[in-house]
Amino acid sequence: MGAVESVAIDTDVLVLAFAFHQDSRQAANTRFLEEVRQQTPLVAIYSVLELLGQLSFNLSSERLAQWPTWLQDRYSLTLLYPETTNLTAEMFFQEEFIERPFARMQQQRVPFLDGLILGLVERVSGLECFVTWNARHYRGKTRLNVLTPAEYRARG
Repeated sequence: MGAVESVAIDTDVLVLAFAFHQDSRQAANTRFLEEVRQQTPLVAIYSVLELLGQLSFNLSSERLAQWPTWLQDRYSLTLLYPETTNLTAEMFFQEEFIERPFARMQQQRVPFLDGLILGLVERVSGLECFVTWNARHYRGKTRLNVLTPAEYRARG
C-alpha cells in the first residue's frame, strides 16, 4: 500500500464486525479493520452510540458498559467528540444538533445521523478518507474520499 492516510470509519463497518456474521462482506470487513488498526482510525462518538444502541438488544447492560475494551481497544479507535469551546450549552446544542445537520439535509439530502457523523469527521484537519459500506450514500456530499472497506484495501 502507498502512503498511509488518516481514515474515519462509519457505523456500518462496525455493525458488520459485531453482527451479521454470515454477511458475504464479513471477511473483507475483518481484513480492513485489522489493516487500519495500526493507524488508530477515527470514529465519531455518534457512530459508537448508534452501534451500541443496535447491540443493546442482544447484550447485557454489563457487557454494553464494557464497550471501551471490546470496541475501542480491540480496533485501536480514536473517538471524535464535538468541540464545545466558547459555546454555551444552549448554543452548542442548537449548532451541533439542529443547525449543522439541518443545513446538510437541505443542501445534500442526507439523513440526520449521517449528517451528524459527516459533520464531525469533516472537522478533523488532515482527515482524507471516510470508509463505509454505504459509500454511494456519501459520495458527492463530502470533501472526503469515500470508499468501501474493499475499495480501501484494493488501492494497494
